Amino acid sequence: MFHGSEVNKRVKEFDIKSLELQLLELRSEHRDLDEIIHEMIESNHPDQLKIQRLKKRKLRLKDSIIRVESMLIPDIDA
Repeated sequence: MFHGSEVNKRVKEFDIKSLELQLLELRSEHRDLDEIIHEMIESNHPDQLKIQRLKKRKLRLKDSIIRVESMLIPDIDA
């Protein structure tokens, strides 16, 4: 049987692992979008509207990355 503090520790460890996995996925998607955008810009007939949409999506991903990173920073007691 688990004590309360041990359960909280296990839940916290699970949350951290979950956030780290989410961060890896977000960074991967951000990198992929960057490559796609670059390839589209370099193409002979770039679709500016689609490029703009992808850039906005990339910015939203960056915001999500920053949010998850901040959740992984431990609280410091003053």
